[in-house]
Amino acid sequence: MTQTLLLVIVFVLGIASLPWLVRRVQQRQGRLAGSSVPPPRVLSAIAVGPHQRVVTVEMGGDGDRTTLILGVTPQSICCLHTQVSRADPGAGIGSFSSAMANASAVGPLHSREPAPTDEKDVGRG
Repeated sequence: MTQTLLLVIVFVLGIASLPWLVRRVQQRQGRLAGSSVPPPRVLSAIAVGPHQRVVTVEMGGDGDRTTLILGVTPQSICCLHTQVSRADPGAGIGSFSSAMANASAVGPLHSREPAPTDEKDVGRG
């Protein structure tokens, strides 16, 4: 009697732990397959009707990100707009210093010389 009861308890515990085990295996396979690319993340969601939403989703890693604006209904998902942004590896300090060098080469923003006037506009008043 006790062996049968012990066998039933082990069987029920095995069945109860099956969803946890399946989820754990799926998480491990997901990490191994796409370890270099982070999962998509929802940036914002705006309800435009009782069952319609406009959702902004960001996909991709640091070097190559894609932002999708999606129209979501219970029947379908439609891509409304796509924006790809590629980050330059040298877009840090180098681009700032080159921008400052270009700005100083152009000169000051305000010069002391008066702005040139158009001769046609002088007589009108």
